[in-house]
Amino acid sequence: MNNLPLAQEVLRTGAADDMDVVVLDYEARFLRRRKLRSQAGLSFVVDLEKTTSLDDGDALGLSDGVRIAVRAAPEEVLEVRGSLPRLAWHIGNRHTPCQICADHLVIQRDPVIRHMLEHLGADVTETVRPFTPEGGAYGHGRTHSHEHGHTAHAD
Repeated sequence: MNNLPLAQEVLRTGAADDMDVVVLDYEARFLRRRKLRSQAGLSFVVDLEKTTSLDDGDALGLSDGVRIAVRAAPEEVLEVRGSLPRLAWHIGNRHTPCQICADHLVIQRDPVIRHMLEHLGADVTETVRPFTPEGGAYGHGRTHSHEHGHTAHAD
């Protein structure tokens, strides 16, 4: 891995249509250090200062000047329809990542959460699509802890 270019910079909304691409599912987009291979076959090492949640549309800046677009991979998810505010509350109350769309919610496949949602009257459909859940109120990406700093609390 010593001779591979390093990706040490995340460029938010930095992806362009003419860039090489790395396609990662939701879990794989949460990383600090990992060897990746782009769709064009370029191997590189992501070596970020801290564990970071990458979003679809971000780009990784490599040490040799190349930029690699990050795209969300299709994965098994549940589309949830019904009383969205109520259903979203129950999903959030269980700290389940959730993508909010105009007429439905999207969560990762989970039989226990599915059963709960159906019990609440939701129409739940299994599908495969990119999963890009909301990041969180206290910072960009996943929020596994309540950190203060450059957040809504900072000013």
